[in-house]
Amino acid sequence: PRNHFWPLLGVLWGEPGLHQRPYADKLAAAREHGLGLWDVYAECRREGSLDSAIREPRLNDLASLRDRAPGLRALAHNGAESAKTMRITGALGWPVLKLPSTSPAHASWSLDQKLAAWRDALAPFGLLD
Repeated sequence: PRNHFWPLLGVLWGEPGLHQRPYADKLAAAREHGLGLWDVYAECRREGSLDSAIREPRLNDLASLRDRAPGLRALAHNGAESAKTMRITGALGWPVLKLPSTSPAHASWSLDQKLAAWRDALAPFGLLD
């Protein structure tokens, strides 16, 4: 499935064409800005791209983030499906944020509202510099 956060991050980082670049370049841009990406689900069954179609999800080993990312300072969930794991991620000891989904299916928020929410969440951690 297409990750809809790349266009939003591109705007926030002053790189509006980021979403059109090869995936390796997108990951490099995320690293350069201090942002790590990790799915809460290691695997699941899903027909289509809607979160409501997710079946048989198996969580990633979220507790291993402490070893995998020793510089981690906060966790942010992109939308409600990811945020279902907040009781687990909240117990890991970092600040945990629930961000509005960047998916176009989450149409109750405008792009400007999503940009503002993501900007407010990422700025205190120096991820917009």
